[in-house]
Amino acid sequence: MRYAMAIDTRKCVGCSDCVVACQTENNVPIGFCRDWVVEVMDGSYPQLEIEIRSERCNHCANSPCVRCCPTGASHYSDGGIVLVTENKCIGCGACIASCPYDARYSHPEGYVDKCTFCIHRIQKGLEPACVAACPTKCMYFGDMDDPNSNVSKILKVRKYKTLIPEAGTDPQLYFLI
Repeated sequence: MRYAMAIDTRKCVGCSDCVVACQTENNVPIGFCRDWVVEVMDGSYPQLEIEIRSERCNHCANSPCVRCCPTGASHYSDGGIVLVTENKCIGCGACIASCPYDARYSHPEGYVDKCTFCIHRIQKGLEPACVAACPTKCMYFGDMDDPNSNVSKILKVRKYKTLIPEAGTDPQLYFLI
């Protein structure tokens, strides 16, 4: 089992419903976020293109944050989800510095926090909150090892990219192009 997410950059409108759903579902403190929306413009007038992406932890198969954590607080869980065990985290920030995606933050209570793909929902057979809340249905989630999962199906028929592939992290967050 290997969980992954794909986001359709042609359908995402940048509404940030995914961000609000995550903050609400996971009690993220005001002023912090586990996911965010990015707008990237390319080209020059009048040939401009814009890409809108909902970004978060990439749940990398080769996670530098897991490798550098001195206490083992950052670790792999079921399906390759990268988690942080709050009471093992000493808040040193090594994982924050090592993440090429800027996907972690220092929680006001002294530990590092990040997207969990809403593992508590997945374990109940539900989608992550961001996926369930998306009004354009641009987010696909599932088990990459299951050819019938939503994410497996969409990645078979659409072109996609990952962010910073040269980092060698093997990210499990895909952007449909």
